Amino acid sequence: MPGTAMMHIGELAERTELSLRTLRHYDEIGLLEPSGRSEGGFRLYTEDDYERLMLIRRMKPLGYSLEQMGDLLRALDAGQVEGSVGTEATQLLSEFLIDAEQRRAKLEKQLAAADEFIGLLGDRIRA
Repeated sequence: MPGTAMMHIGELAERTELSLRTLRHYDEIGLLEPSGRSEGGFRLYTEDDYERLMLIRRMKPLGYSLEQMGDLLRALDAGQVEGSVGTEATQLLSEFLIDAEQRRAKLEKQLAAADEFIGLLGDRIRA
C-alpha cells in the first residue's frame, strides 16, 4: 500500500491497549485482518485498521459477542463497497442501533445502582 502509513502489531496493541494475543486472535477469526505483511511476514496495519479495531473495542463494554461484532463489521463493509448502505445492511444496522441503545440503558441502571451503593457505604463511614 504505497503512501499509506503502516504500523506493526505492537504499535497497534499499544495504541488500543489490547494484547498481541487478542489482535492475533481477531486475525485468526477474520474480525481484523492486517492490511499487509512485511517482508519478514509480520502483520502490518493502517489507520483504517486502527479505526475498525476501536469500533470493536467500543462494542465490548456493551457485551457483544465476537460473532455479533463480525456481523456488524460485515454490514458496514457492505455499505462501503456498494457506496451506500443497502436495504439488508440498513436493516441490520438499525437493529444494532436499537440493541445498543437498550444495552446502554441497562448499563446506566447498573451504574446508578453502583452509585447508590457507593453512597450508602460513604454514609456509613461518615456516620
